[in-house]
Amino acid sequence: MIQIQKLYSLKLKKMKKACLFTGTLLLFSFFLPAGIFAQSALENITTIKEGVKSKRISSFDRTGGNNDRIENIEPVQKVTIAQIEGAGMINHIWITISPEAPRLNRSDIIFRIYWDGMDYPSVESPIGPFFGQGWDETYPWASLPLAASPVKGNALVSYFRMPFASGARIEIENQADETIRAFYFYIDYLELEHPAEDAGYFHAWYNYQVTEAPGEGENEWGLLPMETGNNPGGERNYLILDTEGKGHYVGVNYFVNSPTPVWYGEGDDMIFIDGDEMPTLNGTGTEDYFNSSWCPNEIFKHLYYGYARVPSAIGWLGRTHAYRFHIDDPIYFDESLRFTIEHGHNNCLTLELASVAYWYLERPSRLDPIPAKEDRRLKRVINQNDIHRWRHEWRKNFGAASNPWGNERIEQD
Repeated sequence: MIQIQKLYSLKLKKMKKACLFTGTLLLFSFFLPAGIFAQSALENITTIKEGVKSKRISSFDRTGGNNDRIENIEPVQKVTIAQIEGAGMINHIWITISPEAPRLNRSDIIFRIYWDGMDYPSVESPIGPFFGQGWDETYPWASLPLAASPVKGNALVSYFRMPFASGARIEIENQADETIRAFYFYIDYLELEHPAEDAGYFHAWYNYQVTEAPGEGENEWGLLPMETGNNPGGERNYLILDTEGKGHYVGVNYFVNSPTPVWYGEGDDMIFIDGDEMPTLNGTGTEDYFNSSWCPNEIFKHLYYGYARVPSAIGWLGRTHAYRFHIDDPIYFDESLRFTIEHGHNNCLTLELASVAYWYLERPSRLDPIPAKEDRRLKRVINQNDIHRWRHEWRKNFGAASNPWGNERIEQD
């Protein structure tokens, strides 16, 4: 397993030459088990470091008491929770907040990070989605770089490495209508004598969209009597990331609220690298990008990918949280990267989609603005009462006098 700190490196290191035993080592390597030279996630803890000191900024009670929190962050208030000067690297973040969801919606608390004194953030996202809590909910899940821990997913954790050359600032903005009564946090970082070599700057960006289906209907799986059409160039795809510069993309938290029980994920991932007009990397289906198959609807949590939340209603109706982190397989680019995904085949479905993309660039980059609070207001989950009302309208259209069951087909003119 690759060490997670290798994600921020922007170029491969040259291997040192073994002057005396190169030929012997190559010979013996044929007889060693596969992966014997691979790095372990624990390998780094044996290395003695020079020019490094562990530091922490936290919400501890400066009087020595037990009131270890920031209190009463009012609506529209911004608070800087960490200000760091000099070279360093954030290597751990822990946060918990009160009141709990849904009273205090984690999608209405904005999390920003500024690098090297820039007046713009290179990380901007609602705090819930950044840590993998996509709605006004909390639930436990775990991956290698991010997790939401007990109790009930209320502890938000990051192990992403976040190097910086001359400073870092972390800011919280309360866009909720509710006061944040208590905000607890650790920001652990390394103080470095010199900036980390070849270090990329960590970036994260949130997007949200209620996608639009074609006017003629949501013809997924060819269930409707019309052509499904094709989408080779990614027109009208949902946008996960659009960035410029040199760097590498390392993952996404992806949130789907489907108002239909039909499978939401027939759409392909399409990734455009360095200005390519057609997809440089073209996938075969949403579940395939998330390393799964055949329209999954089950909880599965791998260190690199999985489904942290799935709906429990009929079919795929409701909320799904999928994630994938490119720990061993970052997607590299020299000039730009645009990552899109279809919402259903040929973008045929109306879905509530949200995402947080994570990537590294060789310098801090300005982000596009995230959707405003009113523009990202969460849709309610469709429930059994809504379905019964649909049935009522269908019965009227079919002809209620014939006492239809519900799966009869209305003949088309």
